[in-house]
Amino acid sequence: MSQNKEDIKNKIIYRSSYRGTKEMDILMTNFVKSIINELEYNQLVQLDEFINLDDEILKSLKNKKSKYKINKNLTYILNKFENF
Repeated sequence: MSQNKEDIKNKIIYRSSYRGTKEMDILMTNFVKSIINELEYNQLVQLDEFINLDDEILKSLKNKKSKYKINKNLTYILNKFENF
């Protein structure tokens, strides 16, 4: 592991709160805080990848109207996000 669990959690929380728009900051921060403590290290890595997706992609995924293909490894995180 290149980062310990707490380091990656801090990185994810920071990134989720500085997205670029206030609406996405709020959505992603609340989503991350709702699941971050239940995730294993490999799921945290997936969450880190997920929150770094473009805002347009995340909005379309949340609205279940996505025309984008995302990494199959992110399925667990995507399901959590869609049901958040």
